[in-house]
Amino acid sequence: MATKVVMPKLGTGMNEGTVLRWLKSEGDAVTEGEPIAEIETTKAVEEMEAPGSGILLKILLPEGETVEVRTLIGVIGEAGEDIGALLP
Repeated sequence: MATKVVMPKLGTGMNEGTVLRWLKSEGDAVTEGEPIAEIETTKAVEEMEAPGSGILLKILLPEGETVEVRTLIGVIGEAGEDIGALLP
C-alpha cells in the first residue's frame, strides 16, 4: 500500500516549508526513517525522513518550491503500484 509523503511540521510555529533538495530520485528505494529531502523552514534546514519503506514512486514538489504543512509532496510504494487515487 502506498504511503503519502507530506510536508512535515518541524516546529510549533511552522506553517510552510520549502524543499531545498531531494536526496532521493523517483524510482529510488527508500527505507522508513532514511533522509529523503532537505526542508527549509523560517528558522532552519532539516532533513525529512521517509515515512515508509518502498520505492519513491512520485515527486510532486520540485526543489525550491514552498507549500503549506501537510501538503502532499511525494508518494512511496511498490514498483508498478497504481497511485492515481492519491494524486491531486
